Amino acid sequence: MTKYRKRPVVVEAVYWTGENLKEVIDLTGMHKSVENWSWEQFKDVVIVRNRGLKIFTLSGPVHASIGDYIIQGVEGECYPCKPEIFKKTYEEVQDGE
Repeated sequence: MTKYRKRPVVVEAVYWTGENLKEVIDLTGMHKSVENWSWEQFKDVVIVRNRGLKIFTLSGPVHASIGDYIIQGVEGECYPCKPEIFKKTYEEVQDGE
């Protein structure tokens, strides 16, 4: 069996606290189903507050739990990642790296 190493790549990510919806939306963009809503309408949506955050990935919608990282990949795609996996896979990049 051949072994492969993951190429080093820099991604942007946001740690989802449940209170930083604006920061997540700044990364992921607004889904087309709510793109005509005002920010006030969107941030007060009961579904996000009660059921959690839905991230629209290339494979379809995926639930993001509080504590997950929301990652924007190399093609602009977004997806949630559990913190244990994130910490094993990524390290913070310092300015100039």
